[in-house]
Parts: sequence; C-alpha cells; structure tokens
Amino acid sequence: MNQTVQKTKRLHLSYLDGLRGLTALYIVLVHVEPSIEASLPLLWSAFVKLLRYGGFAVVIFVVMSGYVLMLPVSRSEEGYIPGGLSDFFKRRARRILPPYYAALIFCFLLALVIFILETFNGFIWNSVAGAGPFHPKFDLIDILSHLFLIHNLSSDTHMSINPPMWSVATEWQIYFIFPLLLLPVRRRFGIVATIAVAYITGLIPTIAFDGFFEPAFYIGIFSLGMLAAEISFSQNPKFISIKNSLPWNLLSIIFVVIGFITEWRKLGLHIWVGYSFFGLAVACLFISCTKSIVDGEKAPNILLKLFQQPRLVALGTFSYSLYLTHGPILVLVRYWLFNQNLSPSMFAAASYIVGLGASLIFAYMFYLAFERPFMSNFLKKRKIENLT
Repeated sequence: MNQTVQKTKRLHLSYLDGLRGLTALYIVLVHVEPSIEASLPLLWSAFVKLLRYGGFAVVIFVVMSGYVLMLPVSRSEEGYIPGGLSDFFKRRARRILPPYYAALIFCFLLALVIFILETFNGFIWNSVAGAGPFHPKFDLIDILSHLFLIHNLSSDTHMSINPPMWSVATEWQIYFIFPLLLLPVRRRFGIVATIAVAYITGLIPTIAFDGFFEPAFYIGIFSLGMLAAEISFSQNPKFISIKNSLPWNLLSIIFVVIGFITEWRKLGLHIWVGYSFFGLAVACLFISCTKSIVDGEKAPNILLKLFQQPRLVALGTFSYSLYLTHGPILVLVRYWLFNQNLSPSMFAAASYIVGLGASLIFAYMFYLAFERPFMSNFLKKRKIENLT
C-alpha cells in the first residue's frame, strides 16, 4: 500500500463540516423576510440582494453529498459501497429520516395550534405577518407527499408546509439512484459516462414536464461531487495525473464566474446551466482543499483555513437540524416582531438578529433530541473520514 493511501486512511476532512455549517447559516439568512408593508431602507435592500443565491447553497449541499458518498467507493478497488446496498440504505435512512419526521411533526403541531386558535379564540392568521418559509395552511395531499418524501416532484406541493424540505426529498431520491444506477454505470463505463447518464436522467424529466420532476436535474449536479471524489482519491494513474496537474483554485474561480453569469435571469437560461457551472466550482474547491490536506501543505489556502475554523465545524455538526427547523422559527419570530410597531430598519435588523439567534438555539436543542441519537459514533466525534 502506497504512502498516499496510508495518509487518506487517517484523513479527516473537517473543512466539509465547516462549509456545511457556513452554507446552512447563509440559507437561514436567505429565508428571513426583513420587510414589512413599507419599503426596505436602502442599506437593507443592498444586503438582501446578497442573499438571492440560496439555490447555489443547495448546489453546495448536493455536490458535497455526491463527494462524501463516493469517497469510500473511489478508494475501493472493486468500486462497491462498503457493507452492501442494504447497509447503505439503513445508514442513509437512520441519518436522514428521524430528524426529518420530527421536524415535520413539529410543523404539524404548530399548524394545529394555529387552527385551534382560529377556531376557538377568534384568532386569524395574518399572511403578511407570517410570510416566510413555513405555511400553516395545507391539505391532505401536502401531508401525504411530505410523509413519502415526494413533495418535491410537483409545483403544487414542493413549497408547502416547510419549503426548505423540498431539497431533503430530492437528496433522499438521489440516494437510491446513486447505488442502483450511477455506480453500475461507473464500474462498467467510467466516471465520464456516469456524469453523462446522470445529466440525461435528470434533464429529460426536467425539460419534458412543466413544473413536474423539475428537481431531477440535481442528479447531474450530484455526479459532479462523485467526479471530485474520484479525482481526489482514485489510485488510477490517469486521475492522479489530473489531480496533480490542473490549477484547481483557478478553475474554481473561473467556474464561479461562469455560474453567476449563466444564472443571470435576463439570459433566459434554465437554472440547471448556472447551477452546473457552480457545481463544477464546488467540485474543484473540494479537490483543491483535499489535495492541500493530503499533501500536508503548511500554508493552506484562505478558504480551507476558513472552513476549518472550530466554530464553523461545530455549526456543521447540527446544520441538518438547522436546515430542517429554521423555517417555522423564522416565521414565528417575524410574527412576533410584526406586532411590535418597529420602524422598517429596526424590523429588518431584528428579523436577522433575533431570527438567526432563535433558529440556532432551537436547532441545537432539536439536534440533541432528534438527530444526535441516530448518528454513528464517528459522526458524533465530528470526524468526516474516508471509510475503509
């Protein structure tokens, strides 16, 4: 066994946790609704414009998912998931489903309280005061689609109840496509063919159906994470040469710029184009950061140092809980602030400060109760390491 493989056995990619935490934090800020009936002050309007890229944050999560799930496969000579399919699905279900259903029940209970207040106390839900990423008005179809994690497949349900949950359903569906379709293609035809199949599989329903199956294009973006893992850890001489010869930091910057340009709505391009270029940027970033760690560089790049900050890594520990629960918390905070007769500037400032603080506190308690008990020991220790 060569020295590189020995190093990767001991490797802990803590920067993934830091980036996960930072991305979740950005998504919470994106979902704050800082305006009341009056227009936002100029300062806050400029700040809000910086928060219009929530879709790119989802891309980071999807590419990261493809990267992490592919790591043990890339290091395996056989190209199979360690433990087999049954064990893989059990681990994914244990990691994803308990917190998801706990958050969904929380939303149901909150909606029930609002219904009881409206029925018996004369309370009327104010849709302006309660604007944000939680909707207490939903029907049986919304409930069933969320229970079966298929609400992302229709424009009628994907933004109901707790809108951020659409991406959880998308990830859950990709977890089945990954071992049943993408890995067999990769073993037989290689990673380039896998990416092609992933994009074809995702884009056909995205283009063919108007508003139905649209999130399918994330399958292709997921495969970009697989590519990054393959280049980072495969012992194939071709990938080792590619890893050591290309300027990954520069490529990441170039793809970020192209991603922002192609995402520009005035160009009229479908969002999968800009998201794919941004996904390539994230993939290049992962290759660069991992290579820096494996090579033992004494002066890692600025972003790697940022992502490895202990507080961001700690935030990454409960970022999934933060993602699941921040919607209703932000709406409750907004509802309370709406009735405080604040100026537009004060309302905006309080929405971000109080909303973020309340979301973090609630998410951490939720994590302790409903996420941490279902995590494996190595995740509890906050070690993202390559499985052997």
